[in-house]
Amino acid sequence: MATTSSASSKKRPRSLTDKVVDAFSEHIRNGRFSTGAKLPTESDIMREHSVSRTVVREAISRLQAAGLVETRHGIGTFVLEPNAGQAVKIATDGIFTMLDTLAVLELRLGLETEVAALAAVRRSDQDVLALSALLDDFEKHIDQADGSAISADLAFHLKMASIAGNQYFQDILRQLGNNMIPRARIDTAQLALDDRRIYLQRVNREHENIYAAIERRDPEAARAAMRTHLTNSRERLRKAYEQMTHESAKG
Repeated sequence: MATTSSASSKKRPRSLTDKVVDAFSEHIRNGRFSTGAKLPTESDIMREHSVSRTVVREAISRLQAAGLVETRHGIGTFVLEPNAGQAVKIATDGIFTMLDTLAVLELRLGLETEVAALAAVRRSDQDVLALSALLDDFEKHIDQADGSAISADLAFHLKMASIAGNQYFQDILRQLGNNMIPRARIDTAQLALDDRRIYLQRVNREHENIYAAIERRDPEAARAAMRTHLTNSRERLRKAYEQMTHESAKG
């Protein structure tokens, strides 16, 4: 009888993102980047490692998820103290299928509806300005097909978690990283650019509704707007998954 060989025993090929993450993790561990140090700019990392901007942003997202760094909008990315933001641990290495992302959306429905409500209660005027700037940033990327809107989308949701003032919300969302953004999976469905543009315009309107509720300090409206946004995202992803499954079945 042939010896048993499981697919799980085979390691997936290391991606460019893995290599960048490993490099910076090592630099942080060996003290090249000490606590509070600012990481090189995206352009510098792209040149040093010969990778694309998308790879750099995904690597930074994973370093954030590991609690090694934090990104301050408009300033840069900085090294955190060892063990900072590590109270909650979620294994995200396996979150890479559309079905997994649907499950993550169910988790986010339970978490982010309360995040939005708390943000509406606790926000400052400076927080409102920061959210507005992130909305503007997202809108700039609507017509681009390079995946850059994913980082802008993630930044908007992480900022709301920060405004909510509960470190545990921030820890969980940071650890999920780009895996929490459904578009990372919908793009794999090979939608046309026009379809992506329409999709992003809808997401932008939903973000604006959440922002408006937070701006006027209306927690119930913020909670409802977030629930609508995530429910719509789940439905869009479900339809994309069904389309992919149907096309695969046709051969």
